[in-house]
Amino acid sequence: MTLSVVFAILFYAATLLLVVGVARKIAVYARTPAPLKIPVTPAPLTRAGVVWRMTKEVTVFRSLFFSNKWIWLFGWMFHVALALVLARHLRYFTEPVWGWVVLIQPFGKYAAFAMITGLAGLWARRFLVDRVRYISSPSDHLMLALLMAIALSGLGIKYLSHTDIIDIKAYMLGLMYFDWQPLPADGFVLLHFTLIIILMVVFPISKLLHAPGMFFAPTRTQVDNAREVRHTAGWTADSTAK
Repeated sequence: MTLSVVFAILFYAATLLLVVGVARKIAVYARTPAPLKIPVTPAPLTRAGVVWRMTKEVTVFRSLFFSNKWIWLFGWMFHVALALVLARHLRYFTEPVWGWVVLIQPFGKYAAFAMITGLAGLWARRFLVDRVRYISSPSDHLMLALLMAIALSGLGIKYLSHTDIIDIKAYMLGLMYFDWQPLPADGFVLLHFTLIIILMVVFPISKLLHAPGMFFAPTRTQVDNAREVRHTAGWTADSTAK
């Protein structure tokens, strides 16, 4: 039971750091002025066009597709597989399990393999492409290694240790309702949970913040109407009016 309590406290602390850290970064992004009109052309002329542009960026990585097909392939594969894996994991946090979560279980079961393939391709790029290798820092490799280890340990739970998922679900639901349950003392489970806690802690200070950050990128979110509307940043508006 001591192990269960330790991991429960770690999960609560990591969740607090994740939520507060990401919220703080988003607040910083929102307050950062954009003094210039710099949308990447061809850019939309209306706000509805910006919404459509961002929808394509988020769902199919449109600009990356036209920039580099190989990076797009591995990047899109990883992100789609990750989304499917996360959606499949909702079964551990809901009771009864939502219908659509039940429907994706057969597909999500193999998404981890696609996730690992995508990560392997993105990681190989940092070794094989000279210009990418030159700008890659140790933190880039450590983050890819962390994500890879999380995926591999998750597969270990399913295919090697065969841990009872009912016990895992009971533990996760207990964390949500502050009714702590025994944590399965399985090596892969403990490793998987430890790596997830580490990811939650480092997420707000890592490059993974590109997830919320892209919604504040002026090159993607600005309307191309510089000729029709005078662009002013928040901190210049008062001085312009005088």
